[in-house]
Amino acid sequence: MAIVAGVDFGTLSVRVSLVDSERGLLDSAVEEYPLHRTLDDLDHATQSHEDQMRSLAAATRSVLRRTGVSGEEVLSIALDTTGSSVIPVDAQMRPLNEYYLWCDHRAKAEAAEITEAAHREGLEAIKWCGDAYSAEWGFSKLLHWLRHNPGKRELLGSAFENCDMVAATLCGITDPRKVRRSVCAMGHKWLWNASLGGLPPEDFLVKVDPLLAGVRGKLQGDYVTSDHLAGHLSAQWAERLGVREGIPIPVGAFDAHWDAIGVGARTGDMVNVIGTSTCIIGITASPNLVPGVCGVVPGSVHPSHIGIEAGLSAVGDIFSAIARRAGTDVKTLCQGLDSYRAGQSGLLHLTWDNGDRTVLVNPNLRGVTLGWHLLSSPQDNLMAAIEGTAFHTRIILDRMSEHGVSIERIINAGGIPQKNDRLNQVYADVLGRPVLVPSSNVVGVGSAIFAFMAAKVFPTLEEAQARISPPCRTFFPRPSEQSVYDELYGLFRRLYFMLGDPGQDSLGDILPTLIRLKEMVGETSMEGALT
Repeated sequence: MAIVAGVDFGTLSVRVSLVDSERGLLDSAVEEYPLHRTLDDLDHATQSHEDQMRSLAAATRSVLRRTGVSGEEVLSIALDTTGSSVIPVDAQMRPLNEYYLWCDHRAKAEAAEITEAAHREGLEAIKWCGDAYSAEWGFSKLLHWLRHNPGKRELLGSAFENCDMVAATLCGITDPRKVRRSVCAMGHKWLWNASLGGLPPEDFLVKVDPLLAGVRGKLQGDYVTSDHLAGHLSAQWAERLGVREGIPIPVGAFDAHWDAIGVGARTGDMVNVIGTSTCIIGITASPNLVPGVCGVVPGSVHPSHIGIEAGLSAVGDIFSAIARRAGTDVKTLCQGLDSYRAGQSGLLHLTWDNGDRTVLVNPNLRGVTLGWHLLSSPQDNLMAAIEGTAFHTRIILDRMSEHGVSIERIINAGGIPQKNDRLNQVYADVLGRPVLVPSSNVVGVGSAIFAFMAAKVFPTLEEAQARISPPCRTFFPRPSEQSVYDELYGLFRRLYFMLGDPGQDSLGDILPTLIRLKEMVGETSMEGALT
């Protein structure tokens, strides 16, 4: 019997799970922390490192109390976080600002400039991240920070992804050069590629903006997969967490990638990690480069195989927004959806409420719902949104298949599938293939598996998965519903590219223009308020 702690940092809270190698999950504790947004800039989303660490300590002590497990019994702790969530630090690893959280989209202009420069200069690395750089990713956010914080530029010692910053903090590392960086984080979000010499060359970065001069050197270090250690728990943090000093901490990763490990994913699986947004995580045998995805990275999911990532910028957030506008909650609004048939709502929803992550990689889009009637209800709207997220997922999986990615199984993971069987059935009907759903919550299970590996409890990752990952339920497509959804998908696909890609049709400028005008009016209003 061996016990480890698996930690998952989400958008609004941290979950610490104690897992036993024989008995499985013992219990979890959750502690919340604030997400900082502003009405002045809807793309702004930041979070405090100190708030996260304070909540980690509280959650760890809470789960120890609830289980009666002594801190001396915990053999290892492993953590995953959201990403790309970027924090600038000084030369002693002290934060210079809060994290630019994954959902912070202020760096839209910077992302467009990086994409343009990559194609102009023939940067090979851009092909490994879908041929487009995103406002959600590391270099975009760091460049945005450099442009908007001139008084702090000289203090910049480095910048870190959330998973690497938390691990370094727990290990007591105060020199940025000594931090081991996650291949998962840096490969998917920072254009890092071992076969291409690591990060993009200095001359490329300077051509994007001279402010990036010297940044490549500040990001150098040991880039490794999560079967390596970030270090060992420091005395200070052992005291704060209530566990033993010196226990091993593996190099961290992004939450969705480790959720895929937690559900027992193997080569050929595609895992839809469905929560506030969706991350689609696959494990493949060969590096098929796919336009519009969020990266093809060796070792990013399973240390010995190729990881591929794609996703939707909002899913649960869309459902919550619909419920909020209706003056209710998602659980209540879902009551009665089981009676809906394919196409019954009469609505078609394009799920761009927070922009498009994949395959258009376009933050300048907003949600569109077609087919409104005077008697259309909030339930109709929610059903159409669930269907829309399934259609969007099919767009992504079709794109992967078109470029040689073999998909053997589809698994719905994350928080929403655990409590929404209607969504799971819609996905099976829309995708036209069985959808597996874990029988229990896997948040933190992937972290626990890597903690077991760090503690040398299991000889292989596959053996740890076989012992720890829960069994799955299966939702099968229904032919009568599938035929209707096939017809609706044809409409969705036409609209998706017609409205979403300015280069394909004259309608492609409508949504970006609406956003531009809204932002322009907002800036004018702010100037008027200040005069």
